[in-house]
Amino acid sequence: MHKFGEGVVKLRIPIVILSILLLIPSVIGMIHTRINYDILSYLPEDIETMKGQDIMLDEFGKGGFSMVIVEGMEDKDVAKLKEKIEKVDHVDSVIWYDTLADLSMPKEILPDDIYKIFNAENSTMMAVFFDESTSADCTLDAVKEIRSLAGKQCYISGMSSIVADIKDLTVSEMTAYVIIAVILISIILAVTMDSFLIPVFFMLSVGISIIYNLGTNFFKGEISFITQALAAVLQLAVTMDYSIFLWHSYKEQKLEHPGNNKEAMATAIEKTISSVVSSSITTVAGFLALCFMTYTLGLDLGIVMAKGVIIGVICCVTVLPSMILIFDKPLEKTIHKDIIPPLNKAAEFIVKHKAVFIVLFLAILIPAFYGQSHADIYYNLTDTLPKDLNSVVANSKLADDYNMASTHIVMCGSEMSAKDIRKMSEEMENVDGVTFALSLDSLIGPSIPEEVVPESVEKILKSDNWQMMLVGSEYPGASDEVNEQCDTLGKIVKKYDSNGMLIGEAAATKDLIDITDRDFTVVNIISIAAVFLIILIALRSVSLPVILISVIEFAVMVNMAVPCYTNTTIPFIASVVIGTIQLGATVDYAILMTTRYKTERRNGKDKNDAVTIALSTSMKSIIVSAVGFFAATFGVGVYSSVDMISQLCTLLSRGALISMVTVICVLPSLLMIFDKLIIHTTMGMKNKESKLYKLPEIK
Repeated sequence: MHKFGEGVVKLRIPIVILSILLLIPSVIGMIHTRINYDILSYLPEDIETMKGQDIMLDEFGKGGFSMVIVEGMEDKDVAKLKEKIEKVDHVDSVIWYDTLADLSMPKEILPDDIYKIFNAENSTMMAVFFDESTSADCTLDAVKEIRSLAGKQCYISGMSSIVADIKDLTVSEMTAYVIIAVILISIILAVTMDSFLIPVFFMLSVGISIIYNLGTNFFKGEISFITQALAAVLQLAVTMDYSIFLWHSYKEQKLEHPGNNKEAMATAIEKTISSVVSSSITTVAGFLALCFMTYTLGLDLGIVMAKGVIIGVICCVTVLPSMILIFDKPLEKTIHKDIIPPLNKAAEFIVKHKAVFIVLFLAILIPAFYGQSHADIYYNLTDTLPKDLNSVVANSKLADDYNMASTHIVMCGSEMSAKDIRKMSEEMENVDGVTFALSLDSLIGPSIPEEVVPESVEKILKSDNWQMMLVGSEYPGASDEVNEQCDTLGKIVKKYDSNGMLIGEAAATKDLIDITDRDFTVVNIISIAAVFLIILIALRSVSLPVILISVIEFAVMVNMAVPCYTNTTIPFIASVVIGTIQLGATVDYAILMTTRYKTERRNGKDKNDAVTIALSTSMKSIIVSAVGFFAATFGVGVYSSVDMISQLCTLLSRGALISMVTVICVLPSLLMIFDKLIIHTTMGMKNKESKLYKLPEIK
């Protein structure tokens, strides 16, 4: 690797020029990478709710749908608005109570309950179907155009409307996320590093790697808005350490190679590669564990972040050293004394009071376990969005004025008789919480032969192979009541048609709950197993992986328990994402300290001295790393209006500090308690047991 370092030093100017030129295709790729704002679209394609959506799109030309509420309009003006909405690009059809007005029939023979479905005291409602999927760009554009047609009198509910509002929120805030993270972490680096200028080059190097990472997402086609929002912040948080490693190594090598900065940098690159590669492996493993989720948002986030860490490592050993050498003189002029004092006294205090920290560890363990398992989790994004958003207002009006908090779609075979359809509808309307069941047969009523129904009306709810029914529910999505309702309705559908299915946002959210519950267990096991194997190989020990993972898993448990005791509801994805990322990113703190402890024990130090030296020498690096991670994520957590992004960043920032405190205070005690076990289960240490446990000399 020394020759690689020499090559970087020799080609430092071309490397910087090339890195700048590569930003051009990266920015183009970043701009042309589609962002997906629909979290339900990441459900597995083979489940019934997803299959049903595909059938609806293929058979009816209908993808997303929304309930549009219009206030303060007379019926004749609503009819005109309906005609305008029908002409909006990618609107397939609109159902209102006048949908049958072109039939030659007196209005009196229309069923009263049909009129009530579409009208409240001061407003009226229509169902709008789009010809593309819920979160397709053209569907979101159609939602915006419909809003503009009626202005403030129009409220659009449904997942497409929610997705459109989330898109507007995140697009407006995305740049601020990065700016906040950069400002806060720059302040931390300026205080903790020995140069006021070096943070600028850290940011430039990491910033370049972030743009490369976001640009190469173009080859994926699209990424989730969650991934887009977190990618830059997380990459900044987890890869900044690598820049710090290089700078410290370079400073050490300059002392060993006075007057020869090029050789010092070549050697620093050689040493940094071995350090950052071993450090980044656990982080990459944590992100890759997310790829094993059947809910493919984990795959999306895992691939992007694992790629980002790898790109960050490459830039750290190529772009950053090149910039440091080019601007070496200005950097030297900004050198200052370390602001953080030596931490020897703190290390001695912790080691001396090891029993106290073990007692605290055991005392917190039970409430942490309880809190983690009893934290409230939400799956419905609408409840966490700002209350003044159009989609949120629309959902509130649906619930208050129409007693409809969610809408199901029933898909059944077109060969089902009108009699069976009516019987199924009646049975569904008797289910707790169901407010209506609207089918073609209920629209036309039993007195009107289907043969006289115009084709334009019939095709809205019936195709050659399938027919569709709308079912209103007073229960909100993701609630226990609506999940039970979905089970009951699903059984009724199967009773009349074994191939029939219940789809819609509530049914898909129920699948999301079931799937992510399984995913958490699977991903947690995989991430722990992967990190265990990496530590086993790196430290050549059977016991140390167990100790180190136990320490970080305890920190994860404490972090995830906090929401329970603060009455905070966290997003469903948090348990999976935080568990893997906090483990993968912060276990390095424990590895750093343990590696030094192992070295000191092999050199003949007793366990107290070995642990004290390991703690005192690693404490500053751990604090700087953890506080940097905290700074990069905390500000975004406070600023973001999208609760899912805010909560994830808050959990990540808090998790970094909890891991830091746990490693510094608890790990030294565990190393001393299990010292003899570690000696016997670690390669290269057992054969030195007599030296490690030698009798003290008689003076």
